[in-house]
Parts: sequence; structure tokens; C-alpha cells
Amino acid sequence: MIGKLKRIAKDALANPTIRKAYNGTNRAVLEVAGSSRIGATLYSIPGFFTHNREQYAVLSGRRAYYKNLGRHRANHVELRRNVHRLEKGILMQPRRDVFARDYIEETVEFYEAALARPAAFSNMDAGEMQWAHDVLAEYFSIVSDGDEGIERSRARFEALPPYGTPSDVHPYAQKSLKRTDITYDQMLALAQSRRSIRWFEDKPVPRELIDKALLVARQSPSACNRLPYDFEVFDNPEQVAEIASIPFGAAGYSHQVPTVIVVKGDLSNYFSPRDRHVPYIDASLATMGFIYALETLGLSSSVINWPDFEPLEAKMAKKLDLKPHQRVIMLLAVGYPDPEALVAYSQKKDIANLRTFHGLER
Repeated sequence: MIGKLKRIAKDALANPTIRKAYNGTNRAVLEVAGSSRIGATLYSIPGFFTHNREQYAVLSGRRAYYKNLGRHRANHVELRRNVHRLEKGILMQPRRDVFARDYIEETVEFYEAALARPAAFSNMDAGEMQWAHDVLAEYFSIVSDGDEGIERSRARFEALPPYGTPSDVHPYAQKSLKRTDITYDQMLALAQSRRSIRWFEDKPVPRELIDKALLVARQSPSACNRLPYDFEVFDNPEQVAEIASIPFGAAGYSHQVPTVIVVKGDLSNYFSPRDRHVPYIDASLATMGFIYALETLGLSSSVINWPDFEPLEAKMAKKLDLKPHQRVIMLLAVGYPDPEALVAYSQKKDIANLRTFHGLER
């Protein structure tokens, strides 16, 4: 049905008279709707359900965030956020003698709750817990005594059993960072050689290579180190054909994609609507690192655009059993490139059209 409607629309827009009338109507409506908040409000009335869907996703995510506080999970986003806030306080220059007074008790409570998981719950992220323990230990070793809330938190933390073995998973001197041997020219060559590939060899993609690329992806910047995304990988031919055929952007080549990956964002990582766009940002940053890593492993990819179109959203949500707060960010077609297939030239914008310098003349 969706495909049929799309064909009808394309046929209609191929008619110059219809296309001009369509564009003229859009310009007239948007001249009013896009000129003020009042105009935008009036425009949103007939499109209520489209905007309400995003609002529902955000509210569903916030609801899930608070419900998850009482659940045992592999990862604890509330703990991750606060531990990262502690790290930023520890590395501050100059560092305050007393900081994090407003959330240290809450952080210890989050850590205590995570530590109290049932013995049968074996899916705990050990790295996350070691990091939380070490950062809290470092915090209490440097923060000044005297504040009642901090001292209460210190006593509560020290009464807990230590997690894992002694380690140094906390802020460290920048000079101890291992510098990369990768040169700018090598990085530029990688970026220029990476092209969106839509035609692949009939050859399976080793799962271990996907995991290798994900090791690079997870190092991408993420607000408060939440990593509010996951990569759902499909390599069964029947499933690939089914999933890859849903978005419009893979029409014509989805039938020969060896592996398709759905990158999803999760709004349950946030208690405030102000962060509703962060999953899209963080997932996109991670995906770019993932794509570059694939290139170094001999694999190519193509980002499949995922428009915010409710019929497709509903279809994908049903296929993947998504909750309202789980949103598809994009899809990736992945495989070994067909050496004989054509690649789009895709001329990029001139640098002068991508940046503007502000400040002193040099």
C-alpha cells in the first residue's frame, strides 16, 4: 500500500503543472507557518498526531527511566551519568575542594542499588561497576572533609564491599595517553576512500569483524558517557531482505545486501525532554566511527536514510518489537564491495562553504 502511494506521488510530481502547483502551495503555507511561533502553532493543529508521536516517545522514555531505577539491569544510565559528572569535577582546573554536593548522595545510592543485584543476575557490565567504584573512591580521597552530606555519603560508600580488584579506572594525566601513529594524510586517505557502496559480493560478513568495528564505535563521544544506542545486526538472508526492504532509501538494491544493521536510539536514558535529540547525535557519532572501522577491515557500507514517516516507523517497530521510546536512527547496508559496481562521485562542498572563522585576524 505504501509503495503504491509512493508511485502515485512520484507520477504526479513528474507532471510539471502538478509539481508547480504543489511547490506553490507549500511556499504559501510555509510563508505563514514558518514566520512566527503563532503560525507554527496553527500549522501544528492538523498535524497533531505527527508531533504527538515524538512527544509520546519522549514521555515514554522518561517514564521508563524512572521505572528502571528499581530494576536490575546490565547497565545503569543514571549511575553512568553521575559518575561521569564526578570525573569532570575531578579533572577540573583549578579543582574545587568541595564539589558534587548536590548529587553525591544520589550517586552512592545508585551504586549501592547496582551492587545489590541478585546473584543469579549475571548480565552485569563489570567494566561499568569497576569504573563507578574507582571514580567514587578517587572522589572521596580528594574531596575535603566537613560537609555533612559528603561525609554521610563517604561513610555509606566505605561500608560497601569493594568491587573487583584494585585498579585505576578513573581520571588520569593526559601525558599518559598513548598517542596514535596514524598521520593526518592517512586519516584523510581513509575518509576519501570511504564511499557509500550499494552493491556487494555474495559473501557473508564475519560477525567478529562487526564486533571489531563496534570497539571503535563505542569510543565515540557520548553526552555524560551514556551511549544511548545499540546496533541490531541481521545477517540471515530472509531477515535481511525483510528489514532492508522497509525503508525507501534501499529500493532497488536491498535484495543483495549481505548484512543490514539497524542503529537504534533509546530515550529511556533521559529524565528530561531537553535531551530528546541526544540519542540521534550520539548514535550518529558512533556510526561514523563504525563505518571507518569497517573500511579498515575490508568491508564497505551504505547509510540507508530513515525518514520520520509514521507508516514506516510503525512497520519497523512491529518487526523489531520496539518500545515507544526506542527510535530507529538509521540503517546500514554492510558487505564486501563488488569491485565491478559503480560508485556515486558525490562531490563535496568546498571548505569555504562549510566553515566560518570568528575572532582575530591572523
